[in-house]
Amino acid sequence: MMIKKIISGAQTGADRAALDFAINNDIPHGGWVPKGRKAEDGIIPEHYDVKEAPTSEYSRRTELNVIDSDGTLILSHGALSGGSALTEKLAQKHGKPCLYINLNRKPEFQATVDITHWINRNGIEVLNVAGSRASHDPQIYVSTVSVLEAVLYLGIIEDKMPDFINRPYEVDDSAINKKNPETVEQTVTQLIAELPLKDKTRLAGMTETDLSYLHPSLGVYIKTNYRILNGNEKLMASCRQVSKDRELDADGAALVIIKKLWERLKKTHRIRRVK
Repeated sequence: MMIKKIISGAQTGADRAALDFAINNDIPHGGWVPKGRKAEDGIIPEHYDVKEAPTSEYSRRTELNVIDSDGTLILSHGALSGGSALTEKLAQKHGKPCLYINLNRKPEFQATVDITHWINRNGIEVLNVAGSRASHDPQIYVSTVSVLEAVLYLGIIEDKMPDFINRPYEVDDSAINKKNPETVEQTVTQLIAELPLKDKTRLAGMTETDLSYLHPSLGVYIKTNYRILNGNEKLMASCRQVSKDRELDADGAALVIIKKLWERLKKTHRIRRVK
């Protein structure tokens, strides 16, 4: 995935964050703004390469940006209202892809995954970014930049690699013949050697609550490939010792390993923010 251009209405908040992100990362930017370059904080600065709409009405520039883009991303903390709600309606009117992310309900990691999938699925090259104004949502600027940085970073790394949250890991048929790890630490070390860089980077960016997303995919891989389900009693014993749960089952053992993997990757593969 590689966005070729980012546009917005240059309003304070999410709009302005998207343009600043584009400028800081050498991505072409633009978009329509109200006649007179008006915004809630006065006149839109000249360093933004935007065009004035025929009218000073915000609704017209909102529609023009929807029309001129391949898809619109709307970011907010909370339910849509005002211009953001209108943006969604206009996208529907013109049959344009639109993704709304409520950052109060979705962790940044999962928002990043959803946005990346949406961009790839819809072939979006010109992205229109909209959302809350700074006066209504003081944190939206920082959150928008943070999410877009994560989307860009993850799009650059191994762009064609399938996303681990939506795929089952393939089990290595040679697992039966190879020496299996006998401790949690050995298993984590082996996983780090086996997993693609993109998976390790994304896992490092998750919250502890997000780890539950991994059980249907990475959990199955761990249970099967390291023979937790088929006789690796030493590894099971190590998992029980780490968890201090003598009754720990295979599912619980997989979660113990995933958490320890996450803790180690946070120190080595966490996304570095672009300043």
